[in-house]
Amino acid sequence: MRSLWRTLDRSLVRDVLAVAAAVAAVGMSFGAIAVSAGLPAWQPVLLSVLVFAGGSQFLAVGVIAAGGAPLAAVLGGLVLNARHLPFGLAIGGTIGRGRLLGSHLMTDESVAFALAQRDPARARTAYWTCGVALFTAWNLGTVAGVLVGSAIGDPAAFGLDAAFPAALLALVLPGLRDPATRRPALLGGAIALAASPFLPPGVPVLLALAGLVAVPRRRAVLA
Repeated sequence: MRSLWRTLDRSLVRDVLAVAAAVAAVGMSFGAIAVSAGLPAWQPVLLSVLVFAGGSQFLAVGVIAAGGAPLAAVLGGLVLNARHLPFGLAIGGTIGRGRLLGSHLMTDESVAFALAQRDPARARTAYWTCGVALFTAWNLGTVAGVLVGSAIGDPAAFGLDAAFPAALLALVLPGLRDPATRRPALLGGAIALAASPFLPPGVPVLLALAGLVAVPRRRAVLA
């Protein structure tokens, strides 16, 4: 623990706090949307503590709120978080002791902060600092959102009935800048849109994974 504090500097704290503030705002929207969609207040709070995966939580709650089967929500969340497998391989040695807790705190941001450091000790500090800060910010934001959402009443009166698709669209938009992810995303979206009138809620989201066939393959370079 002392070694972590020794490698902690102001620039790292400043950057982590900036990200944590944004995460808290997203967590607040998640909590408000979840209870406004009809979920009991304890469910989004418990989900944030046990799952701690923003995109997967939005997806799971969205599927359940639309009347989809819990299995579809779980499968969708697992697929969405499958990227954590290579993340774990990349920074397994960086986490150090407490890998079980460290894996639970793994996010895109904590991995990015760790990989950006050249010194192993500083990378470990960046990972744990970011992980703990984001976990705290996300859960505090969720609780605040639950309190706000419970006081709102009718979500349609404030436009929250459209918040789920808007939130998921916001998660996808950054990836659309890259042509390598734009084609799979657009194809998957088209498949889900076409299947929605005919299949139960949640199933079109899983079928959208067929868009991965549009991922461009890298051509082998011959020496």
